[in-house]
Amino acid sequence: MKLAELFACPPTGIENIIPMPCVIAEAGVNHEGSMDTAKRLVAEAAEGGADAIKFQTYRAATLASKDSPAYWDTSKEPTRSQYELFRKHDSFWKNEFEDLKKCCDAEGVTFLSTPFDVESAHFLNDLMDVFKISSSDITNKPFIRTLCGFKKPVLLSTGASCLHEIAEAVEWIEAEGNKLALLHCVLNYPTADENAALGMIPALKRHFSRHVIGYSDHTLPRDMRILETATLLGARILEKHFTHDKNLPGNDHYHAMDKEDLKLFLKRIRLTLASIGPFELRALPEEAPARAHARRSLVTARPVKEGRRLQPEDLTWKRPAHGISPRDYDEVLTMTARCDLPEDKVLVWSDLDNS
Repeated sequence: MKLAELFACPPTGIENIIPMPCVIAEAGVNHEGSMDTAKRLVAEAAEGGADAIKFQTYRAATLASKDSPAYWDTSKEPTRSQYELFRKHDSFWKNEFEDLKKCCDAEGVTFLSTPFDVESAHFLNDLMDVFKISSSDITNKPFIRTLCGFKKPVLLSTGASCLHEIAEAVEWIEAEGNKLALLHCVLNYPTADENAALGMIPALKRHFSRHVIGYSDHTLPRDMRILETATLLGARILEKHFTHDKNLPGNDHYHAMDKEDLKLFLKRIRLTLASIGPFELRALPEEAPARAHARRSLVTARPVKEGRRLQPEDLTWKRPAHGISPRDYDEVLTMTARCDLPEDKVLVWSDLDNS
């Protein structure tokens, strides 16, 4: 499902099916300053089946102080200062993202980028229909208000947040009138499967039922079961880091999915959702033979003479269901035999007369 369609059909709480989620391939800065790599990421996200690809737009000098410590696994990404890490990847700016927007349009995938400052928000506004706000900015009231001022839907990640902090940010956004999606997120790189805390997805649905709920994943891709479970728990948007090569060094490659992981997930989730079907009780067309042959009919347990009223001792019930259903047992006991009935006769209405 495309993001625009998602916000056009907000949750009602009475959905009859689990819909296919909108999948955002979070490329972040995995282009590492190369436009060729960035365009490859766009092409592979489209090939893998992503609905959108999202980058990140920032300048290190406006994002982090020079002594800001790392909060990631430094055995995978040894850079110990946020400022140093961001300086490696902050070369993309207005012209580069305009070029990437054209590339996304050509590939048929929605372009997104998370702005981390007011300047980038302004030029990204011309390129996007939806704004993403990072978990790290959930308490940044003036920045949230600035982004809401563009009057576009907002995706807000909720990593490392308590309920009251999420509720406070939701109030700020609701006050501005923007449509909103909340993405459960664990702000830990990588997130161990046992710490994915996917129960927060239905908790967000319970507390913020008027808004779309999703999930931003930082677990290792492995078999993609975490995303499948998130979908079954109600996540309508799935965001996961995306790379063209999981073996590359760096902060966001080793816990990212690639196009093959994405294809695997989409194949599995389509099969899973097909097996669930709509939330309604019904007999399936494929069960028609069982209804006809595995259910039972009323059958004579002994011969019954013409004109005699049927007694309980005259009846039993056997397969197939080609005759009178046992649900009509009481009515049959008020009727008489129209003709002599042999033992083991599957009864039909033409065998009987009203008393």
